[in-house]
Amino acid sequence: MSKLIEVKNLKQYFPAPGGRLFERRFIKAVDDVSFYIRKGETLGLVGESGCGKTTTGKTIIRLHEPTAGKIFYDGIDITHVNMLPYRRKMQIVFQDPYASLNPRMTVGDIVGEAIDIHKLAESEQARKDKIYDLLDKVGLNTEHANRFPHEFSGGQRQRIGIARALAVDPEFIVCDEPVSALDVSIQAQIINMFEELQSDLGLTYLFIAHDLSVVKHISNRIGVMYLGKLVELADSYELTFHSLHPYTKSLISAIPIADPKTSRNRKRIVLEGDVPSPLNPPSGCRFRTRCQYATKLCAEEEPEFREVSAGHFVACHHCC
Repeated sequence: MSKLIEVKNLKQYFPAPGGRLFERRFIKAVDDVSFYIRKGETLGLVGESGCGKTTTGKTIIRLHEPTAGKIFYDGIDITHVNMLPYRRKMQIVFQDPYASLNPRMTVGDIVGEAIDIHKLAESEQARKDKIYDLLDKVGLNTEHANRFPHEFSGGQRQRIGIARALAVDPEFIVCDEPVSALDVSIQAQIINMFEELQSDLGLTYLFIAHDLSVVKHISNRIGVMYLGKLVELADSYELTFHSLHPYTKSLISAIPIADPKTSRNRKRIVLEGDVPSPLNPPSGCRFRTRCQYATKLCAEEEPEFREVSAGHFVACHHCC
């Protein structure tokens, strides 16, 4: 399969207030990240809150302008081009279904807004039919089109957000923690719907989450981020059962297991300390301040993000 999305040495720095006179400080939200997503696959992106995964997703679709690096869509460099033609191809489903929908607009107008902007309906009836079809795709009824967002539950609101993303027939969707604000029972329904839509429409996903147990079910490959850096990237099964980076191993050890006996016998890897500030990240390896294997080399030299086996990339001096 060919690459649909590719990012090379992507950086996203945000200006930070404070500091000494004439000193410019930056929050290094995304710092030199490279990966690709093949057509029709799902790449999961996981990590703690503040690691830069959401910023990565928003920068790829240019909701943030990248500080440095390159973004390619289907082989074309889109880092500095006019994004309007690509807004039809690239969409996003936001994390918070309560804040991402305009409370003054009906569901029909929310879903139909992109149809109007891109002039995708020849008549009012065609627009209405398309809206009804989109609502049906995400498991809502046609009468829901005349209601307002406050009349729906969190799971239903997220379905509206997904219908809005699908309105322009996109090829690529950034799913920015789309189930983190929902009940566990609803999470499974939404994830199953994402998989069905991918199968029916041939969609490509960047699925962002902090919960590895959710990501491993939907993703073909998984990338792990820590403090703005990609520390490991591999096939979903490979990463889950043969992880190499100490941070990835810690995340995997936190995944709940339904069997009490197995759960009791499993050793939980608990990380010491707090995540350092992206304003002043540690020298060398950014994970070294919380890593039990850290040495002098880790403080002096940043580990290269390299391929250690077919499709398995890791950034660590000691794990392989």
